[in-house]
This record gives sequence, structure tokens and C-alpha cells, in this order.
Amino acid sequence: MTAPVCSGMQAAGVAAGLKKNGQPDLGLIYSRTPAAAAGVFTRNVVKAAPVLLDQQRITSGRCRAIVANSGNANCCNGDQGLRDAVAASAAVAAALDIPEEEVLVASTGVIGQPLPVERIVGAVPELVADLTDDGFGRLAAAVMTTDTEPKCIHRRGTLGGQPFNLVAVAKGAGMIRPDMATMLCFACTDAAIPAPLLDTMLRRAVDQSFNRITIDGDTSTNDSVILLANGAGGAVLQDEDGEAAFQTLLDEIFLQLAKWLVRDGEGANKLVEVKVKGALSDQDARRIADTVAESPLVKTALFGEDANWGRILGAAGRAGVAFDPGRVDLYFDDVRMVAGGVGCGEEAEAAATAVLKQPELAITLDLKDGSGRAAVLTCDFSVEYVKINADYRS
Repeated sequence: MTAPVCSGMQAAGVAAGLKKNGQPDLGLIYSRTPAAAAGVFTRNVVKAAPVLLDQQRITSGRCRAIVANSGNANCCNGDQGLRDAVAASAAVAAALDIPEEEVLVASTGVIGQPLPVERIVGAVPELVADLTDDGFGRLAAAVMTTDTEPKCIHRRGTLGGQPFNLVAVAKGAGMIRPDMATMLCFACTDAAIPAPLLDTMLRRAVDQSFNRITIDGDTSTNDSVILLANGAGGAVLQDEDGEAAFQTLLDEIFLQLAKWLVRDGEGANKLVEVKVKGALSDQDARRIADTVAESPLVKTALFGEDANWGRILGAAGRAGVAFDPGRVDLYFDDVRMVAGGVGCGEEAEAAATAVLKQPELAITLDLKDGSGRAAVLTCDFSVEYVKINADYRS
């Protein structure tokens, strides 16, 4: 397979000694030419220092580099945490000879431990030397925490007959909840797109992808999605057709990454789409879908491959949305388990159990009250999830 590339963009990933296992833990994206930039960040009130710094800098709509570390979240470290984030950006800016204000920072890992920023600063020369056009795979590996594999996708499209590249890297396997992005994602394109439009398209794509996933219901303090566009490939977005073409590709990549994140959730064995239709509004459907997708009882039943539909209806009923349970139909894929609020019997139970043995499936609730609908991606809760998170810091 050809390595992902994006004209005028380079990436790198090295080991700076932040992780105890000696694995890569420091990554870099560098645009050789000025790039428009947009970002969305966690809605958690507790925000890591890199998020606070990036929220200030992204308002300029410009970025030349992103430095990202794993192994330490640099969160809840007070003023020192912010100074450390600035120091990391300053080291990268000096090494690349670019304005410090055009360097964004991202961190992921354990919360509340001081960032050994001296290790990052000391590794910057090696990091810059590691920059290559095909380095996005190394970057993806460097930002992993409990992920089992690096996540990187590359697609090509055209604008006005001119080809362009779109590359995106993501990480996240736990502390994932649909409340912005719930992980780190960096996307780069060599198309020319102004920052305000880039921001609009980024938010649309996030709402249809990363905002619709949950692994454990916990929103991280470090969630960041950053999109860069440097125009180095020659394609220019200049009309509604071009906007639609780019949006479609961005949506596609982000949705694939979102599914990949859930599929690779900590200890996850199943990717499950929870669909709600027939609600009075899309908002009502979303509240029910979220509640079902995050229910520990539903998620443990999924792990046990138990078609315990009562747990699903019970979760839907506590979502704070009024509906008539005597009208509800429930499906596992195309197997109807419940009709009009009543179970469909042993034959349906056996068919649904067979569905649950699949690695991917859908649960559909039809409320028959209106046209509102929503869907959320979730996974099962396994014994392995508990083991991973019981001693994460050690």
C-alpha cells in the first residue's frame, strides 16, 4: 500500500522517553508553506493546557506545525502546564524557523502528572530530522495510548479538475464520548481553502462522525480535531460544487475514523450502531440513542451476546423523552425482537442471538411517534476494558 502523502506537508514520529515502554510518543506535522487552520476542542470544563493554548492560537486561522505527545496529558498542571505547552511549541518553532504562534500543541495520556517538557524539547532536533513526506504513519503511531493500532486514512479528490489529497490521523480507544471529538485527530489537505470555510466544513464533519461515537461515556480533557489546508497541490475550492465535493470526502474520512476508533475501543469486540427513528424530533431521538449506547447494562449484554432487549427498552425509558412503550418496535439488524412493546418469542430470540455473534451489528428502535431520527456508534463492555482502566496509571 502506498504511504499517505499530502503536497507540502511532512510528518514525523519518534520516541522522546515520555512512555515507560520506550515506544514512539512524540509526533509532528509541518507545512512547508503557510496553511489555513481550523479546530474544534473538548466541551469538558476541565481543559488541558494544549487545548487552552490552541484555542487562543487557532483564532488567527493560520498554522504551520502541530506537535503532539502521548504518555502525558499535560492537564491539571496549573500555570506550569501552560508554560510547558508554550515551551514545546517554542522549541519546534525555533527548529523549523517559523512563528511560534503558528505552532499548535496536543497531548494525550495520564491526567495530573507534570509534563517532562525537557524530554520533548531535547527530542525536537531528532523529531524535525525525522520529517518526511510519507511520515503520517509514524505520526499515527506516536500519538497512540491504549490504541491497538495506528489510525491513518488517505483519500484523493478533485476540485475544478485539479486533484488534491486529504490525509487524516486519529487516536483514541477510551475516555470516548460524543461531546465534540473525544480524541485527537489531525487532518491535512493540499487544497486551497480559506480558514472560515474550513472551520464550517470541519464542524459539519465532526457533528456527523466523532460527535456520534461513545465507548465509555467519558469526555476527555484533551479532545482536539485540527484541519490544515495549505494549497500546495494547486487545487482551489472556489464554488458550491467544490465545497460539496470536499465536504463529502471529509465526511467520509471522519466517519471511517470514527468507526475505527469504536472498533478499537479498549477491550471492544463489537461495533454497534444504535438507531432511533419515529421520535417526535431529532433531538429526542438523539437523547434516546445516547442513553442506550452508553448504558453499562446494554453494553455488557452485547459483550455476553445476550439479546436482552429489556435492558434496551429500560435505557430508552430513562432518557427523559416521552414516548408510548406500547408502540415500540425493536430490531437487531433486520430481526424484529419487539413488536408493539412486546417480545416476539423464542424464534426471534434465537435469530437475534445469532446476530449478536457478529462483530458489527445495528440495534434499531422505532417509536412510531414522528419523523425524528438519530444514530450513535458504540461498542460492548468487556472484562478487558475493566482491566485496562483499573490500573491505567501504573
